[in-house]
Amino acid sequence: MLTGIAERGADAVGYAYRVPGDAIAVHKQRSGATALLERISVPEDATKLLVHVRDFTKGHPSLEANNHPIRHGSVVGVHNGIIKNDDELFEQHRIERAHPEMTVDSEIIFALAELARGRTAQALQELYGSMATAWLDEERPELLLARGLGRPLWLGHGKNELFFASTRVALQLVESYAAIKLRKSELPEGTVVAVEHGKMVAQELFQLDRSFEEEPLPAVRAPDEARSCLERLARLHTAAA
Repeated sequence: MLTGIAERGADAVGYAYRVPGDAIAVHKQRSGATALLERISVPEDATKLLVHVRDFTKGHPSLEANNHPIRHGSVVGVHNGIIKNDDELFEQHRIERAHPEMTVDSEIIFALAELARGRTAQALQELYGSMATAWLDEERPELLLARGLGRPLWLGHGKNELFFASTRVALQLVESYAAIKLRKSELPEGTVVAVEHGKMVAQELFQLDRSFEEEPLPAVRAPDEARSCLERLARLHTAAA
């Protein structure tokens, strides 16, 4: 999965996982995906995993708290997109930043997710911008996935598992290296779903403010990372075989 998204940014990289009964573990570093590929360590009994590479827009990556996965309270999440009204929502809801020097816009998604448990769709309607996001909550058993405006979110359904990614190609890479077949589909805009045991167990729709317009960004922002990560993955696969 990390190799599949390596081309999307190289300012920072990270992952988070959850073992049932334990707190969510988070690891992140200032580098591209290649530097992390051989260092990823996830317990075999982990049931949920988030992976992210960052091409930053707001919240400088020199502050680790700005990088993904982002923790706010008991919620840990990743986000692709830009939220324009994050500062206003922090003030409106009187929410304190998880770190006093944080400025990353993505944090507001996870702050609202923690604040509005049971009213997630309603909370997502307050956001103005572009969004594809996923998060884990230590107070809830599910993985939450949501897609707003402007950013893709692909799902790959297997027999007993569910993968998600920014591109269909990333899911095809999983099929190739994990030797599994996935039923691929794009999550519709304005949809939030809960996933447990590899199955979608709940789904809600939320309204989008379609007045937001964003300048198109190149899908490939770190081509060198894509090439080097693919080469490294192929060597690791050959060595394991």
